[in-house]
Amino acid sequence: MAVIIDAAEYFLHLKAAILQARHSILLVGWDFDARIELDRSGRAPASIPNRIGSLLDYAVRCNPGLRVYVLRWDLAFLKMPFRGTTPFFLLEWLGRHRLHFHLDRHHPPGGCHHQKIAVIDDALAFCGGIDVTGGRWDTSAHRDDEPARLWPNGTPHGPWHDVTTAVTGEAARALGDLARDRWFAANGWKPDPPPIDHKCWPEELDAVFHDVSVAIARSQPAYDGQPEVREIEALYLAAIASARHSIYLESQYFSAHRISEALERRLAEPDGPEVVIVNPDRAQGWLEEEVMGAGRALLLGRLREADLYGRLRFCTPVTAGGAAIYVHAKVLVVDDTLLRIGSSNINNRSMGVDTECDLAVEVRPEDARAPQLRAAILRVRDSLLAEHLGVGRDEFQAAFQAAGGSLVRTLDRLARPSGPTLVPFHPPELSEAERELAETHALDPHRPEAMAETFIRALRLLPPVRVAVAAALVAVGASVAAWYWQRAGRRPGRRIGQ
Repeated sequence: MAVIIDAAEYFLHLKAAILQARHSILLVGWDFDARIELDRSGRAPASIPNRIGSLLDYAVRCNPGLRVYVLRWDLAFLKMPFRGTTPFFLLEWLGRHRLHFHLDRHHPPGGCHHQKIAVIDDALAFCGGIDVTGGRWDTSAHRDDEPARLWPNGTPHGPWHDVTTAVTGEAARALGDLARDRWFAANGWKPDPPPIDHKCWPEELDAVFHDVSVAIARSQPAYDGQPEVREIEALYLAAIASARHSIYLESQYFSAHRISEALERRLAEPDGPEVVIVNPDRAQGWLEEEVMGAGRALLLGRLREADLYGRLRFCTPVTAGGAAIYVHAKVLVVDDTLLRIGSSNINNRSMGVDTECDLAVEVRPEDARAPQLRAAILRVRDSLLAEHLGVGRDEFQAAFQAAGGSLVRTLDRLARPSGPTLVPFHPPELSEAERELAETHALDPHRPEAMAETFIRALRLLPPVRVAVAAALVAVGASVAAWYWQRAGRRPGRRIGQ
């Protein structure tokens, strides 16, 4: 198992893996943009396509035995007319009977498909927080003047931090099964599992763990006969309760009430763990900030009230020039015993409304290799914090030892007045309407069946928030319409080329 920090590295390794595929490639994601350039090092050979759409088409043409399956959330498709050449790539694929593209509308109204999985021949799988889409690419340096950090149309975008994983063995096969099950739920037919007859681990990808058990945790709403699965929430709660010394969290949002309440209980304990949370400065888009930002402000206030012993640090990363780095990673590290990376955010939706997938490694005391596993987990955590603080990992670890093993004292010692660094996050004051939006979980419910009730509550809020609710209702209305269309005439999905 490898941990891949930031999309520049992930896109390189994904390209290398695609070129080694013999039997099947499964790409399952919230979004997918065929124009994404994978290798931006300037050293990519001109003879091999560099854009993901053309690369997949090239891989199919070069290998008559290869099948490619691309599954993305249906409402993300609404953005495609504004993406220049993306629909033309789909037209280019029409003649390829071995390349299948499908939209995933198999979710309750108001929910979405949010897993980010890529499986190559069931021999290698990537799983984490990174979609192959615009705005994700960045290096771990997060330079202010990064010339390759561009949208597909050539315009620049801001710094972006993300994390994913790569696994082989039974974990890769299990993710292949999960991806095929999702394809079947969305499409009505299931791809055949490939034979595992070769290794396709990218040559330049360093593994963090070897011969390690990897757990898969999922969120799946009850829908159309499929049972509800809340493994992700259960693992968050159990992990927080088990912490002895420290809890390190990275997430795009922080609005999950049950997770926050679990952290509050630990902070209120006299000898409880330290808690370090890394979030972006603002959510992307006005609507997301209105909903998720209000929830974060409310829950952070409660966390700080519970922090009687000064063990909480809630931070956001900035570049050398002071620009905010958008945190899209979803990471949890508990002590030196648990590492989890996946697609789930710390919001209510990720616990039971959206489909999610996380991977986790846990150190068991009876494992003879426990010291090596503990050291590997700390290397991942320390690498992330060192990146945010603009120092080397060795410097971070030396400061950690000098601080007596205290994560918050290490952060306080290494944080600087200017970037790259972590700065304290201070939420804006909430209006009464925003507070009600957060307290009622409007637009960020725990379960799909609560969507209608929370919308009614949200519509009663003050006019400024009604604008946000109306915008959300447009999106949910489209989801409901797709759901009724599906129920009215459910049939196996059409293959590209048929």
